[in-house]
Amino acid sequence: MTVAYTPFRDARRVAFSPEFSPASRLAAVDLYRTDDSVVLSVDLPGVDAGSIDVDVDGGILTVRAQRTAPSIEGATWLSRERQTGAVVRKLRLSESIDTDSIAADYANGVLTVTLPVAEKAKPRKVAVAGMAPAPEVASAE
Repeated sequence: MTVAYTPFRDARRVAFSPEFSPASRLAAVDLYRTDDSVVLSVDLPGVDAGSIDVDVDGGILTVRAQRTAPSIEGATWLSRERQTGAVVRKLRLSESIDTDSIAADYANGVLTVTLPVAEKAKPRKVAVAGMAPAPEVASAE
């Protein structure tokens, strides 16, 4: 049986789990593949860019961020629904990802991590070697 190749074929089964404590939150993510890379978008609204940490260790990509509550002197909070604290997401990377060339950008509350696909894992054409074409047979008329 032929199976379509994807570096994250088990992405549906990957557990994006909180780290350290139950107070850690999971950020919403999108993951898609283009011809040359896999792109991870992580929602981190209200997070200071300086608190974002992206690292790769042993084939695991980890995104950590800290969302802090604003401190307003003399304020009495009437409602507080926006979550604060640590945000952590983990993703197991395929061997087909070029981990030396991973790039990240944070804009408008969304962290975009670009994971380039290694050259060896990109689709390619395979030349078929064989005999010379068969000679044409003349018809006997």
